[in-house]
Amino acid sequence: MSDIKLFTITNGNAAELPGKAASLEKDLQQHVEANMETLLGVRFLATEYDTGKTHKGRIDSLGLDESGCPVIVEYKRHSNENVINQGLFYLDWLLDHQAEFRWLVMERLGKEASETIEWGGTRLICIASDFNKYDEHAVQQINRNIELMRYRYFGDGLLLLELVNAQTASRALSGLPSSTDRTSSGKDKTQSERLAEAPADLKALFDTVCDYAEQLGDEVQRKELKLYTVFKRIRNFMSVVIMPGKADPKLLIYLKLPGDLAEEDFSRDVTQIGHWGTGNLELTVRSPEDWLKAKALVEQSYQES
Repeated sequence: MSDIKLFTITNGNAAELPGKAASLEKDLQQHVEANMETLLGVRFLATEYDTGKTHKGRIDSLGLDESGCPVIVEYKRHSNENVINQGLFYLDWLLDHQAEFRWLVMERLGKEASETIEWGGTRLICIASDFNKYDEHAVQQINRNIELMRYRYFGDGLLLLELVNAQTASRALSGLPSSTDRTSSGKDKTQSERLAEAPADLKALFDTVCDYAEQLGDEVQRKELKLYTVFKRIRNFMSVVIMPGKADPKLLIYLKLPGDLAEEDFSRDVTQIGHWGTGNLELTVRSPEDWLKAKALVEQSYQES
């Protein structure tokens, strides 16, 4: 059971708010689906999705995350229910039915979203009242993108979501080419191609930025996508794009911070400007001195994610 406790303080006196699980699994599911983008950074697509007569299953929730990766969410009220194995069963189904999922995305989110799905980052989120040590160990042994998330209700109208454990696949799922191995579908080069072309000092700067982001917390996850590198907790907090141009080699860093924090010649508001990665504030980092200035903003984005 989670050791997190919540208290109210009235006139200097603390009183603990009792925690509880959902009365019904469906209650939890409805709360998450109605607020999926706020809670998980995932755009909601479908509930109780029927996997057909052969597979004979129903996926609790389907979505598409901020980076365009398919997401399955499975819920369980109690820790003794085998939510992980069930989720893996559906994960394999999804990867075998890409055309069906792509059609669903096109119906709900439009053609552009359906054409930019990042299959290599397909994720399973398991939400339960608790997980045991065997669940956490099992996830570390499975080469899949799996996140275990503990929930708890407190008082009236308070919902806690706690990321317990996360495992990022070291290779693409079910034989799919990783997003960094695929050739770009258009004129844009992939992140790995641009990294290969970057001068040594820009590569070193990229490594410095990535190492810093990863050490911000044990729950930080790094994902290499087709056009950029993303860092997330429950939600994305930083995206990094390598721009190795000979005339002006640089890193573009996108943070989940208000665009009005922009400073001339260093950052800009891209809220209304199309860009790779996720975030409203774009930082231009060309040197270690620029990075020293950027670090505080990266940490702020991490803290607020």
